[in-house]
Amino acid sequence: MTDTNPEIAARTERTRWFLQDRFGMFIHWGLYAIPARGEWVRNSERITVEDYRPYFEEFDPVFYDPKEWARAAKQAGMKYAVLTAKHHDGFCLFDSKLTEYKSTNTKARRDLVAEFLEAFRAEGLKVGLYYSLIDWHHEDYPAYGDLHHPMRDDERYRRDPATFDRYLEYMHGQVRELLTNYGKLDIMWFDFSYGKMAGETWKAAELIKTIRSLQPHLLIDNRLEAGGEGGGSIYTSEPLPYAGDFASPEQIIPPAGVTDDSGRPIPWESCITLNNNWGYAAADRTYKSAATVIRKLVECVSKNGNLLLNVGPDATGRIPRESLDILAEVGEWMSRNGDSVYGCGQAEFPKPEWGRFTQKGNKLYAHLLEENVGPINLLGLAGKVKKARLLADGSELFLSRPWNASMYPDDAFVNFARPEHQTYPLPDARDTVLELELINPQK
Repeated sequence: MTDTNPEIAARTERTRWFLQDRFGMFIHWGLYAIPARGEWVRNSERITVEDYRPYFEEFDPVFYDPKEWARAAKQAGMKYAVLTAKHHDGFCLFDSKLTEYKSTNTKARRDLVAEFLEAFRAEGLKVGLYYSLIDWHHEDYPAYGDLHHPMRDDERYRRDPATFDRYLEYMHGQVRELLTNYGKLDIMWFDFSYGKMAGETWKAAELIKTIRSLQPHLLIDNRLEAGGEGGGSIYTSEPLPYAGDFASPEQIIPPAGVTDDSGRPIPWESCITLNNNWGYAAADRTYKSAATVIRKLVECVSKNGNLLLNVGPDATGRIPRESLDILAEVGEWMSRNGDSVYGCGQAEFPKPEWGRFTQKGNKLYAHLLEENVGPINLLGLAGKVKKARLLADGSELFLSRPWNASMYPDDAFVNFARPEHQTYPLPDARDTVLELELINPQK
């Protein structure tokens, strides 16, 4: 499909690297790591600014070493990372000149964003910053009556709507600081719009104009608008300039990928937590297995999407050991099977019953997720596969027509050894990847 709309054409060019890299690290970190009950603790427990202040006064992440974070991300096979420069509580991990509520004024006395960017760039990873449109600390952000503010039910926090422009000036100013004082960024990840707090309420067109003037290459998510399918959103064929460069489904993988109202694929990235919280939660030990992460990454890629996998460092600056162990195992798999992820997308063939396909040019990658009885059936691929190999070690696989499969003339069959029934057990129970070289690919 030809991109005649200039917004879509520009988006296509900006997202080329994004669709190649496929796998990134999300990092939620801030004062909320001290109470350790998740990043929405102020909201859920109705904590006032005054009662939250002790966390600011004691914040001192003595073990914060972003070089270790960057190495963990790179070894996991991740190609980019996004850090929360400011979350909803309003605390800034960077040295903003527009507020005193920042890491350089804590015991840490450090610009944590600057250190993050330097460390991740040194490892060759692309870098992004999350910036909350919402601010529960700023005195001009709506409080009483708002949908999410911790003081939404307390009339003492009723705000004059006329002062909201002061907040917008502050918010726009901080975005300008991040894009001016910290070198080239690759992603600006805004969060989030809701109800009337969306689109031009943020003066979004003006904000995007500023961003494009400073860093025109920058990728922006779609959360400046409320995420609906109308009104020039990213899901339409006529998106507004602030509709974003990629869709950002959260804690869900779209059943069939993401397209606009004309059927054109939209760049998208599913953001998912490793346990059940974004920010550090000491009691949350429900970590996803490495096998689950691998399979969810492959599922995203098989639907033309990316996976942004979150970690929540603790108050001392350490990524939890459980997270690091999972990332290390994912990285071991990626080191052998990354070719089936990087630069790949949806295949020209339908999803097989035993797993998933990803594809890159004439290479079709079969992700075997279920044990098999007899040779692996490649539905509809008879005469279309030139050769096959096990991706993890490059070993030859056998394409053949079993004596007992004559009733399936349109299908190809592959097995790991001879005799032809030797396909059990799978070499890698997490995801065994077969690389199939196609004779005449359609993609």
